[in-house]
Amino acid sequence: MDLGYRAATAIAWAGILWTGVRLRITGLRNIPDRGPAVIAINHTALVDFLFAGVGVHKANGRPVRFLAKHTIWQRPVAGRIMRICRQIPVDRSHGAQGLRRALDALAEGDLVGIYPEATPSRSFELKHFKTGAVRMAQQTGCPILPTIVWGAQRIWTKDHPRNLSRSHIPVRVAYGRPLQVGPEEDVVAATAKLRATMARMLDDVIAEYPPMTGTDLAFLPAHWGGTAPTPAQAYARDLAEMQQARDGVTG
Repeated sequence: MDLGYRAATAIAWAGILWTGVRLRITGLRNIPDRGPAVIAINHTALVDFLFAGVGVHKANGRPVRFLAKHTIWQRPVAGRIMRICRQIPVDRSHGAQGLRRALDALAEGDLVGIYPEATPSRSFELKHFKTGAVRMAQQTGCPILPTIVWGAQRIWTKDHPRNLSRSHIPVRVAYGRPLQVGPEEDVVAATAKLRATMARMLDDVIAEYPPMTGTDLAFLPAHWGGTAPTPAQAYARDLAEMQQARDGVTG
């Protein structure tokens, strides 16, 4: 795995250099040098994992095993990369299988990356959090590392064309202090605490991010003065998309 992951990381860094992304990473000292941890990442872009992963690699060279939609494994190139890097497939219709694989990875001492929101946020604000990150941490006794990636939505996200040009887009990655979940702690309450922590981190990152103007306002939350959909509008679009997917399966 190490050789394959190193190769994948080298390709990711090459892509960052090619596009001229202005990457700034904070909180590297919060990443554990050894032992398992759940890395909980906000989800605004389809390339969040690249930046979250290279940040960890920069800190101590450790690989991150991300939970990802199982259909990626069906693609010839992407599927091979996912297998080489030992990423963790998740079929949302059988979520318990993905959880078991993640628990096995944590038992092996690995870092496991997860999106508590499950799918990208069209509003670029935090969506409702699922409880998987907290349950994994609670069952294994490992910490949760709250992580924010911001700016990557300007490169590749839902409802917008990809921008893989040499555009020098600023991207920020912030790793927060590890959170511990007690064995008797209420999972829903602990998940709310994780979300509140990440919401504060997200606001801090947006506040120091270079101002967006013009068409870039489409990538900024409405309550920050941007033109992105509000959370209510984004939720309505998500529901419509899920309905279309169901109709495609059953129709």
